[in-house]
Amino acid sequence: MNTTKTVGVVGAGSFGTAIANLLAENQRVLLYERKPEVVEEWKRTRQAKGYALHINIEPTNSKEQLANECYLIFPVIPSQHFKDMIIEFSPYLRPDHLMIHASKGLHCDFDLNTARAEDIRLKDIKTMSELILEQTGIVRVGSLAGPNLAAEIQDKQPAATVIASRFDEVIREGQEALRSDRFQVYGSRDLLGIELTGVLKNYVALAAGALSGLGYGENARAMLITRGMAEMIYIGKSLGADKKAFLGMAGIGDLIATCSSPKSRNFTVGYRIAKGEKLEDILASLGEVAEGVRTVKIGKLIVEHTGANAPILQTIYKVLFDGMSMETAIKLLMRSYVSADAEYLDL
Repeated sequence: MNTTKTVGVVGAGSFGTAIANLLAENQRVLLYERKPEVVEEWKRTRQAKGYALHINIEPTNSKEQLANECYLIFPVIPSQHFKDMIIEFSPYLRPDHLMIHASKGLHCDFDLNTARAEDIRLKDIKTMSELILEQTGIVRVGSLAGPNLAAEIQDKQPAATVIASRFDEVIREGQEALRSDRFQVYGSRDLLGIELTGVLKNYVALAAGALSGLGYGENARAMLITRGMAEMIYIGKSLGADKKAFLGMAGIGDLIATCSSPKSRNFTVGYRIAKGEKLEDILASLGEVAEGVRTVKIGKLIVEHTGANAPILQTIYKVLFDGMSMETAIKLLMRSYVSADAEYLDL
């Protein structure tokens, strides 16, 4: 362990706690939770989210302490809460901080429930790194994305991730902080692409869960994953990302994991919808955010605004919000015409 270094984690959900435990294998970690009574409970029980906290983790509800003691900070916050969090932390953050977020969502500077595609501006849809740059004095930012199911990381199973940044120092510091014998960390300079892979795979995972809920097998799942990746590339290209990010660990790797595992919250939402449950009841019972539902809303606006080819996303939107049955959705998607295989490689 690096006894001279302390890193911070903001957000103590299941994934934030998993990241904190990984980091704690290499150095001291401050894990931020805003509720002081929860912090005291964790200090007493050394348990969070049903998992043991590594001995090198110190829970805290002090923003000032975390910012003062940590050079490297990992925010792991759902996208709808990210802006409020970063604004609250901004008075304590300095230009010399490094920040690597692990939030797989987008922020909208408009009311997502009433917005129309013809009225939005793409610059009003922001990644989490853009929010950090906009709301703080931090310059060196990065994003963490990959096939990182929290429960498997907590169980100490082998896994890998990607840290993307325009700054080599951010990638290097993130790799040194996280890498271990069971956790591999790759680097990428395509910050936008890696952020979008983590976002867009969410709605494909919803569709994969629905397929499983209807009793379909591996042929259907493989078809969905392959065409889902094509859609992700089309949408990513429409926003300025390079397709390479979607073909690596954070793209196809994360897509396979989240489309194949009941441990994925997005997969679970799709599965339960296919079984006849109502969306609002599912979300109320999960206890944590399923980013895919929000991604579907934002993605539909992007696709309608840019004209990107995304029939899976548009069909899933109709299932979630327009009352279309999953059986009808499958029939519609099977009629979607694609003239060639892997045509997206020519983009």
